[in-house]
Amino acid sequence: MREYVFLECTECSDRNYRTPIQTTGGVPKLELKKYCKRQRKRTLHKIRRK
Repeated sequence: MREYVFLECTECSDRNYRTPIQTTGGVPKLELKKYCKRQRKRTLHKIRRK
């Protein structure tokens, strides 16, 4: 089963991206460096639910 989650910036707490993840084997601890519009640089983003 797939579920949509938001990727939240760790510096400004802005939810910038929405991505589907597979939840059948447990929820992975996903951390990615993505571009943040507010900070105007690449920052660490973590999973946040709706």
